[in-house]
Amino acid sequence: MQQPDLAGFAAPDNNLHRLFFALWPADDVRQEISDAASRLLWEHEPGGRRIGPHRYHLTLQFLGDYAELPPSLVAQASAAAASVTVAPFELVLDRAGSFRNRSIPWWLGCETVPDGLLQLWDSLGAALARSGVRVQSGKALVPHVTVLRDAREPLPAQGIEPLHWPVDSFVLIHSELGARNAYTQVGRWSLR
Repeated sequence: MQQPDLAGFAAPDNNLHRLFFALWPADDVRQEISDAASRLLWEHEPGGRRIGPHRYHLTLQFLGDYAELPPSLVAQASAAAASVTVAPFELVLDRAGSFRNRSIPWWLGCETVPDGLLQLWDSLGAALARSGVRVQSGKALVPHVTVLRDAREPLPAQGIEPLHWPVDSFVLIHSELGARNAYTQVGRWSLR
């Protein structure tokens, strides 16, 4: 397990600091997601803002937004993650669709949620609760990778050519929204 990098998290700035656990695709899977997104965008011409492939992820547990990211939260969340024991699994992205909120995000998701993903989500949520870390995720997992924001129209749910994503780890991401708009991987834990 990688130790969390706490350097500089408490420095005040004008950015919003977001912290979340996620599945982080390998480069080959990231490219397949990008190719699938390109096909959808070419077919439907939805306008909007395409998400850069370097930002593709599947959120597991959302820990919140902060004016300054508390190092103690990163340490508690990292300790909780280290206690999670779930076997590696395969995630198959075989659906595309959108959510009906203001930004009309388009996503790639799965018809059938693998048991391993549900176990990881449950185990991580329970470990965070035991560690006193408040989770701000919903009460149910809706696995998806966002590929576009601010589409002109929703995308009706539809099948896509299946993308096979071998999942053998999960990560803690610090996202800075503002001038930097950057993702930093704070920690990575192997599934075992």
